[in-house]
Amino acid sequence: MADAEVTPENLGEALDQAIGIEIATIPVYLYTYYSINRVPNQDAISGDLVQKLTAGGIPLDKANAIALDLSAQLMVFANKAGAAIMSVVIEEMLHMALSSNTHQALVGVPQLVGKSPGPPWPVVLPGHEPEFPINLAPFSLDQLMTFLKIESPTPLPSQLAEGALPYKTIGQFYDMIIECIKTNDLTYNRGSQLEPGKHYYAQNNIDTLYYNKQHKAQYTNADDSGDLIHVVDRDSAVAALTLIKEQGEGNMGAGLGPDGSVICNDPNTPDFDDPGHKELCHFEKFAEIYCDYEALEQQFAAYNLGGIASYFVLNVPTNPTVADYAAPADPINAHYANREALSAVATLINATYTYLFVMTENCYKQSGNTQYETFMFGIHKTMIFILSSLCGDIQGLTFEKDGKSYIGSAPFENYSFGLMSSPKSQLNALFNTAVALYPTISYLQQRYQDLPDVPLN
Repeated sequence: MADAEVTPENLGEALDQAIGIEIATIPVYLYTYYSINRVPNQDAISGDLVQKLTAGGIPLDKANAIALDLSAQLMVFANKAGAAIMSVVIEEMLHMALSSNTHQALVGVPQLVGKSPGPPWPVVLPGHEPEFPINLAPFSLDQLMTFLKIESPTPLPSQLAEGALPYKTIGQFYDMIIECIKTNDLTYNRGSQLEPGKHYYAQNNIDTLYYNKQHKAQYTNADDSGDLIHVVDRDSAVAALTLIKEQGEGNMGAGLGPDGSVICNDPNTPDFDDPGHKELCHFEKFAEIYCDYEALEQQFAAYNLGGIASYFVLNVPTNPTVADYAAPADPINAHYANREALSAVATLINATYTYLFVMTENCYKQSGNTQYETFMFGIHKTMIFILSSLCGDIQGLTFEKDGKSYIGSAPFENYSFGLMSSPKSQLNALFNTAVALYPTISYLQQRYQDLPDVPLN
């Protein structure tokens, strides 16, 4: 098949596809992030390791020393893995805004609502050759490999598939759009965008921070790695799309090995995305975590201690849906009340998640104080204070599926708001339903009431 080409005629479709690609990564990375216990109990881990080591014939004093070292490494790794994934989530949201700014400048208001993928899962990245399955799944080497495939700067080794506007790497896809912008005289609109200098985007928050073995704070994003860009002409459009590419894939083009494997202990300089060489690109962040995971697993295996996941990865299901959580028809079932609460909280999460996109899309229709208030008091607070809290709170509920017990987790489904009332009023109604069944979330009531009232259209 001939290589795809982005032209002025299909540029709008290409930018829609770019926005869809960026949005597709957000629920996947978030789901895996919330499956990690970033601060597991070190004493409990060390005690369990000592028992296993002494049972294997290692003297108690030596077992204590080994357990202390391995548990400390595990604590750092769990915290670092979480910080790295959340740092990528933050930049994926930046990428969604940058591609949306470009869309606003060249095509018009971007459509963000309903663009999140699934259900059903697994899904594929729109247009990627070859296709590969992407799941909402707990943290594992397999899930990290999926992340690496998403961010790979080099093509994946496989038979290529047919598809509209196909590409072999996300960077290649952006290169096609950039080439179209560079070689054509396009008209740039002056509609509202998410612009720099208004504190809309912050490179780090408390969730992108971790501590090393010396208990020193480590930030996974750097201040000079990039910011929002106001797209007003050819140069600013190219700069915005180039930033997306470089933060994701880096600049060196070194990706997976020829056989699709991760190359650990690579003597080449790590691929950074900032001038100060303090922040790794997304691919390198995931590669580093993957290699650290393998190395720690090998240390545990050397003492016949089994895998490391059970110590910090929560028992969440793969590809959950609200339908999975729905209460059985017979309320006599002992798990009825728990499942009813779980379904209500999961529905509330879906609606809250969708409202983020409703508010973001609305920012491209507003300006001045209205846009600022929607972003700072709506999007920012929803992401940091409401959605993050709910994704932790739902883990207090459990359910059974196919004979196995799981911890509840956020399904990140699109929610269909009705047209007879505002999305905010529907959110408040969903909250009232959920809090009546699960009073644990009652502390969020004022947060919901304080959200801006943004229309669906």
